[in-house]
This record gives sequence, C-alpha cells and structure tokens, in this order.
Amino acid sequence: MSDETAFYTVDRIEGDVAVLVGDEGVALDVPLGTLPVTAREGVVLRVRLAPSGKPDWSSAAPDAAERDRRLNEARARLGRLRRTDPGGDVAL
Repeated sequence: MSDETAFYTVDRIEGDVAVLVGDEGVALDVPLGTLPVTAREGVVLRVRLAPSGKPDWSSAAPDAAERDRRLNEARARLGRLRRTDPGGDVAL
C-alpha cells in the first residue's frame, strides 16, 4: 500500500452513487456502498492511493481541516474579485 493520498470532494449523490470530483477536476461515479463513511455533498475525502495510483475507496475518510482550508481559500478569492469589480452592467 502506498503512503500517497489524494483528495476528492463529494459533488453530489445520485441514488446509490456518489459523484466525486478530484483535484484534477475529473468526476468519478463511486457506489456509496464502496465508501466506508457516510458521504454528503461538500465533504472532502482523503483517500489513500494504491501503488497503481488508483484510489483505495476503503481508506476514504472525511478531512474537515482540508474542507475548511478550501472554503477559506474560496472566500478569500471571492473577496478579492468583489474588490476589483467595477459594478454596473456588462456592455457587449
């Protein structure tokens, strides 16, 4: 087993399938029964990678610190964008 990990965010739940999005932006459909945790939209999962580089879903665990870091980063980015927005309508 590898010590390498990856993060996946639960984008949505569709029936018995969790749609996870990796940091590369690629969406994966993973059967909910494969995950050892209760998946909810917005949860960030830390997943160990097998030596082949594929995710070992049995190792998936929520990572609250990473989720908070990502939320704070997104809020900061949104704040920067708001400060530079001139306002008004866009003229084409």
